[in-house]
Order: sequence, then C-alpha cells, then structure tokens
Amino acid sequence: MQVLGPYTVDKGEVMKQLKKYICGIIQEKYVGTRFIASARFIAGFGIVREDRMDKEQRNNKYKYGKFETVGANGAAHAITAPIRAVHYAANPPSRYTGELQGQMNKWIVFVLAASASFMTTLDGSIVNIGLPSIARTFHTGVSGATEWIIIGYLVVIAAVLLTCGRLADMFGRKPIFLTGLVVFILGSALSGLAPSLLLLILARLFQGIGGALIFSVNVAMITSSFPSQERGLALGLNAVVVSLGVAAGPTIGGIITQYLTWRWIFYVNVPICLLVLLAAFSFYREQRPQREQRERFDPLGAIVLAIGLAALTLGLSFGQEWGWLSAATLAALGISLVMLSVGVYVEAHVEHPIVNLGLVMNRVFAFANISFMLCMMALFAPGFLLPFYFEELRGFSTIQTGLMLTPLPLMLAVVAPLSGTLADRLGSRWLSPVGLAIVCFGLFLLSQINAQSSSWDIIWRLAVTGVGQGLFMSPNTRTMMGAAPRNAQGEASGLLATGRVIGQSMSVALTGTVFAALGGATAGTLLSSPQAQSLSLTNISGLQNTFVNSFHIALLVCAAFAALGIFTALARGNEAAIQKVM
Repeated sequence: MQVLGPYTVDKGEVMKQLKKYICGIIQEKYVGTRFIASARFIAGFGIVREDRMDKEQRNNKYKYGKFETVGANGAAHAITAPIRAVHYAANPPSRYTGELQGQMNKWIVFVLAASASFMTTLDGSIVNIGLPSIARTFHTGVSGATEWIIIGYLVVIAAVLLTCGRLADMFGRKPIFLTGLVVFILGSALSGLAPSLLLLILARLFQGIGGALIFSVNVAMITSSFPSQERGLALGLNAVVVSLGVAAGPTIGGIITQYLTWRWIFYVNVPICLLVLLAAFSFYREQRPQREQRERFDPLGAIVLAIGLAALTLGLSFGQEWGWLSAATLAALGISLVMLSVGVYVEAHVEHPIVNLGLVMNRVFAFANISFMLCMMALFAPGFLLPFYFEELRGFSTIQTGLMLTPLPLMLAVVAPLSGTLADRLGSRWLSPVGLAIVCFGLFLLSQINAQSSSWDIIWRLAVTGVGQGLFMSPNTRTMMGAAPRNAQGEASGLLATGRVIGQSMSVALTGTVFAALGGATAGTLLSSPQAQSLSLTNISGLQNTFVNSFHIALLVCAAFAALGIFTALARGNEAAIQKVM
C-alpha cells in the first residue's frame, strides 16, 4: 500500500487492473495474439509515459515524442497515458494508407486537368467551324471584324499566360484553376447570349482570360501530382484527351451549326465546365512546396511582357491581311520587339520576376521549348490548310471535312500514352527527335496529294504524321516540365502554353503567306464560287494546279520546321543533364 495525497493506492491492484483494462481494449477490437502479447509485455514491465507531444501530434498523427518507463509509484499519474501507446501498437500507421490516398488524389487531379484541357481545346477547334454562321447572323464577312472572335481570344491568352503561371506559383494552382473555370464559364455564356458582334468579341476576350488561367496550370497540375517514373504516361494520357478535343471539334461544330445555332457552340461549355468546377472545389487537394520567404508580384514585368506578347500575336495573325510591310503590321511587330526587350531587362533586375531567366536559359528547358514551338509551327498549319483543300478543291461538306481531319489526332491519341510510358522507362533522349523525323516524313507525304487523291491515300498519310506527333509530344513535355524546379511548375506550364500559342500563330502566318503569295487562296476562292460553273475545263484545271502547287509548297515549309526541330531536340542534352536540373 502507498499513500498518494488523499488517495491510498495498492500497487499490485493497480497493475492488475491496468493489465486487465489494456488487454480488454485490444481483445474487444482486435483478435490477434500478436497484439495481446505486446500489450501484456507493456503492462507487465512498465508503463509508457509520453514526455512531450505537441498539439499537431495529438491530432490522430500517432507520432510520439520521448518515452520512458516509470515504476508503479507514478501509476496514479499514468492511468490513462498507456491507452494511446497500446492503441498505437495495435494500430501502426500503414504506409499503404498514405500511398492509396496519393494514388487516388493524383488521378483525381488528372481527370480535372484533362477535362479542362478537353473543353478549352474543343472550344478552340469548334469555333472555327461556326465563323461563317456567325458572320451571316451579324451580316458581316468572315474576314475583318469577325476574325477577332478567334484572334482576340488568342491575343488575350498570349498576353496573360506568363502572369497566370507566376500567380499559380505564388498562390497555388487550385485557386488559379477554379478562377479560370469560373471566368471561362461566364465568358462562354456571355458569348452565346451576345446580341451584337462587338459584344461577342468582348465576351471572347473575357473568355480568353479564363482559358489562359486554365492553360497556365493544367500541365503543372499533372506533373506535380505524378512521380517522375509515371509522368510520361500521365502526360501521354492528357495528350489523348487534347487530341480528342481537336478531333471532335470540327465534327461537333459542324453538327451544331447545321442542326442548332452557332450560339450552342458556346453554351455547350457551360454545363460540362460547371461539373468540373464543382468536382475541383470538392476533391482537388493541392500539395504545395514550402517557400523560404514570401515572394512579391512583379507588376511592371507582367505589363511589359503582356504588351509585347499581345503585339507579337496580333502582328502575326493579321500580317497577311494587313500586308507584311504595312504600317499596322510593322508597328505591331516593332512594339513587340521593344517591349519584349524591355521585359528581359526588367526581369533580369527584379528580385521576384514573372519569368525566371535562369529557367528560360537552361539548356534542357530552352531547347525542349524551342522544339515544341517548331512542332506547333509544323503541325498547326496543316489543320488550317486542309479544310481549304477538302472544301474548295474537293467539294467536301463541313461534316466530311471534319471526319477527314480526324486520323491525325486519333493516331496522336493512340501513340502518346505509349511514348510517355517509354519515356518513363527509357528516357526522352531519342524519342522526341525520332518523333519529329516521322512528322517531317509525314508532312512530305501529305505534300504529294493532289485533286485526284483517294480518301484512303489521304488518311494513311495523316496517320503517319499523327504517329510522329504522338511520339514527340509526351516525352518532350515530360523533359521540359522535369527541367523546371518543383516550385516553378506554374511558370514552366505558362511558358509551355505561350510557346504553343506563338508557334501556332507563326505557323498560320508564315504558311498562310506562302499559300496566298503563290495564288492558292485566290484559286480556291474561284473554284468554290458560283463562277466556277461558267469556267472552261482548261481554266478549272489551271486553277486546280495553282491550288495544289501552293498547297505543296506550304506543306514543305511545315516539313522544314519539323526538320529544324529534330536538331533542337538533339541539342537539348541527355537524360543525365535532365536529372541534374531536376
């Protein structure tokens, strides 16, 4: 017997009751002799007492500080303390639980990012088909002000992408992603409701802000959620979704404009993006790396870069229509050159720049981005030129044209996950240049089609080009994002998306200029006009030859871009250099 304050404690009785209490708890919840033996060992030889545990560790973390054994003299103080220790022994924290949660979360993030990618890509490809119908509604031509529906959207995206990527690194990808979805939904609804062409253009500019916010984080969301050994597969699957959006856009757009109205081209975004928004708000759990200090935003750099990139996109988009030597084109390109030069100076002299010049000048990252831009310059123009070939030269309907354009993105969808998996296992060193070599060969094959080529003859050539693009995209994106630090994934994603927009703009500008300068645009317009019925067979044959020759030269220019991309992909460095940057 021992007296503790006003209480009298029998040490033997305390130990007996404590042993019985502990073993009863375990037997009630678990039927394992291993746990019962462990509890008896603890109760028989000492009482575990927690010496220190902070508040966070007490919240079901099962992480204990320093432990020591005490005699029965401390029994009155430690009557309840051993319960947590025994519970910990019977419930060891399973690493499988954390792994399972990580597996679930990364695929949730993938579904969210891929869904947003699909909708934004679908929106970009579906609106092109609806332009003639929109022009008829507002009694304007397809060129001129109507073009701002497309070009204004691209200009806004190019202007704010880098800023959005920087904001994502500062405040997290989830708030940027959610804000982008909200803006995109509102912009889509306002575009569908627009009573005039001016308000439609303004709504599209607003929608472009939402698109930029989404584009700036969707790839970063995937690369930051998947480990390096699974990143290629995830990016390949994302490429599948993007290619499906590209493939489905013309067909869906043709069906909507034919059976409904062009307004439903924008309305279709609203319910789907609402579901993505609700799912992202409920299930997206972002894990952000810790920063040593609070970083500041660079407003001057953001403004200067936005003006420079917007002017560049504007000049490239309207250069052919305005004339490359016109005052407007030269002014746009001149402003772009000055502002981008000033932007480089500003970013080099601020503590927290919008664009980290060290990342941009990194050999692996820089050459991967240049290769990506050259790939966009090579592959975006065929999607721009082939509709003219199908509709003006061959007389196909809009739906037929959409179907004929699907082999390339479908093959991209098949090959991209495979190339991503290969990149995870073998590295990206040779996959990207081999992919661009196949793209170059496929574009050369496409440049050989003529007015008499069969549908199958066109399809297999498009399929070869799609195989090359699928082989290039996932490994190159994996390399580019892997070269960026974990806390700069938003910036890297913004640079990737900016490279896409600039590459696409340059592709249309350069190949469109070549096609028009050689007479292809004029010949196609005459062949598809009612006047063609009154032309002689000799004149029609001459126009067809002019169109085909212009078409061939334009596609060979695209093949040259892909050939140049082979060398930039080889120049970026080996896999060891990539790992060193990571």
